[in-house]
Amino acid sequence: MVVADCYVMFRRAVRHTVRSRDTLLISLTLPILIMLLFVYVFGGAIEVGIPYIDYVIPGIILLCTGFGASITATTVATDMTSGAVDRFRTLPIFRQALLAGHVGEGVLRNLLAIGIVLVVAVILGFRPSASLSAWIAAIAVIALFVQAITWLAVALGLLARNPEAAGGFTYALMFIPYISSAFVPTATMPTWLRGFAEHQPATPVIGTIRGLLTDAAPGNATAAVLWCLALTVTGYVCAAVLFERH
Repeated sequence: MVVADCYVMFRRAVRHTVRSRDTLLISLTLPILIMLLFVYVFGGAIEVGIPYIDYVIPGIILLCTGFGASITATTVATDMTSGAVDRFRTLPIFRQALLAGHVGEGVLRNLLAIGIVLVVAVILGFRPSASLSAWIAAIAVIALFVQAITWLAVALGLLARNPEAAGGFTYALMFIPYISSAFVPTATMPTWLRGFAEHQPATPVIGTIRGLLTDAAPGNATAAVLWCLALTVTGYVCAAVLFERH
């Protein structure tokens, strides 16, 4: 019953996304445009020890997740303010199926966007040296991070009073990868900024993905997984509490 209810809400969220073609197009193409910007505008001026496109792709992957989180938060806020939730609560369904549906759709959409970015990156010259097992491990870390950020986005969508505010709340999620090792080594940053950059969730996740896919030094995989799990639990608990209060 629980699984069936969640699947119904997942299908509903997917249909809404497919019908909103402009939103879907932006979520799939904007990360590619940012990748082109960094590779061709900034890449020639930044020395990181490996081809810059190999260095920057893990950061672009996290940016994809941030853009996708904005869409998820907005759609959740729309459901909460349009009266849809009140209608669902009159039905004999699992109470949090709506949230699970949004999370499932958000994870699927983000992974699709990441897959497209990787294909375009290979066309542009990205040459991962990962083995099959390394690819599987990298995909697992990416999926964990996407799930974590999506749950946080759901919580922010429930916290916001309207869809516009929900989109604004997610700016912090999109901004975090910029203050990390996504685009430049943290060693090049001022001391006061380096401490934050090295001890926030994005840096170990990016380092782990980069180390798995390329010849770069491996990141702290344990820290990456623990951060993802902690963010997932935090997002889920906050979302559950906020949903019950509505």
